[in-house]
Amino acid sequence: MTQFRQFANPAPLGLSAFALTTFVLSLHNGGIGQKFGSPPNVVAGLAFFYGGLCQLLAGMWEFANNNTFGATAFSSFGGFWMSYAVIITPFFGVGDALAAAGGNVKAHAVGIFLLGWVIMTFILFLATLRSNLGLCLLFAFLDITFILLCAGDWTGKGHVTKAGGYFGLFTALIAWYIAASDLIGHHNSFFVLPNPSLAPRSINNNDLEDAKRDEL
Repeated sequence: MTQFRQFANPAPLGLSAFALTTFVLSLHNGGIGQKFGSPPNVVAGLAFFYGGLCQLLAGMWEFANNNTFGATAFSSFGGFWMSYAVIITPFFGVGDALAAAGGNVKAHAVGIFLLGWVIMTFILFLATLRSNLGLCLLFAFLDITFILLCAGDWTGKGHVTKAGGYFGLFTALIAWYIAASDLIGHHNSFFVLPNPSLAPRSINNNDLEDAKRDEL
C-alpha cells in the first residue's frame, strides 16, 4: 500500500501572517499609528516577507495538504501583500509614477486595485458558508474592510478610510483567534478555543462511507 507523508497544518502560519500585517496597516488606516509617530510605510517589510512570503509558502503547503480553499486564499493574499508592498516602496517607482500623473489618479488607481480584492474576497466568503464560524466572519469583515478602503480612496473622505482601518483591526483579531484555535489544543494546553462548525449536522450514507474509507 502506498503511504503518503503527513504534513503539519500550515493554516496557523498563514493566518498569523495575515493577521499581523493587516493589524499594522489597519492601525495606520484608522489614524492610530500616526498618533505614535509611526511612518505608514513601516508595513512594507511585513507585506513583503510575513504577510507576503510566509502566506505564499503557507498556500503552497496547503496545496500539498489537498486543501484547495486554503491554498487559494493564502497564496492570493500573499500575492496581495507583495503587490501592495511594491506600490508603497519608493524603489519600484509605482507611487511616484501615479503621483506624477496628477489629480486623483493615484487614489483612483489604488481604489481599482482594492475593488478587485473586494470581488476576490467575496468569492472566498461564499466558499466559507459551510466551513466554520471563524472563517465566515473573517472573510465577511475583510470584504467590508476592502469596500470601505476602496470607497475612501475614490471619494477622498478620510473618515471612510478610517472606518476601513477599524474594520481591518477587527478582521486581524478574528484571524489571530482562528490561528490560536488551531494552535491551542489539549495536547499542548489546558483549554481549547471554540470555533463552531457551519457544516450540516446530517451526512448522507455515501459521505459516511467515504469517511470510513479515509480512516482505514
